[in-house]
Amino acid sequence: MLKIRMSRLSEVSEIIQIWKNSVDATHDFLTAHDRQEIEKEVVSFFSETPVWVATNQEDQPLGFMFLHEGHLEALFVNASARGLGVGKLLISHALAVHPDLSVDVNEQNQQAVGFYQHMGFLVSGRSERDNQGRPYPLLHLSKANVIHLL
Repeated sequence: MLKIRMSRLSEVSEIIQIWKNSVDATHDFLTAHDRQEIEKEVVSFFSETPVWVATNQEDQPLGFMFLHEGHLEALFVNASARGLGVGKLLISHALAVHPDLSVDVNEQNQQAVGFYQHMGFLVSGRSERDNQGRPYPLLHLSKANVIHLL
């Protein structure tokens, strides 16, 4: 049975390994140089920032997410745990906290784009570059509850 909880300081290396495994499986569009630079940023950030983790029965992290003021800044699932409902559990928790959740996704990461669209997110915009100015276009998606007027 999957559970969700806040990360512990002792789990930083596991969280970073989940990030690495997930990126290796889904971000083949990154240059080797950019991959190394992003990894340095990730190690620095997640070494100091608690995140929500989805765990298995043995309380081992399988995936994690970082929420900031209604925006999903990061969601990564260990490649070996894909298809087990980890991402869905994390998104469900995020939506319980922030029903009008938004997320930015690398346009080239079609697996993630498909996942968020399957979860009911809609594209609300696009940027030519990522948040650090790198040439990786972002799709801006949102889960706002929209009322259609006839």
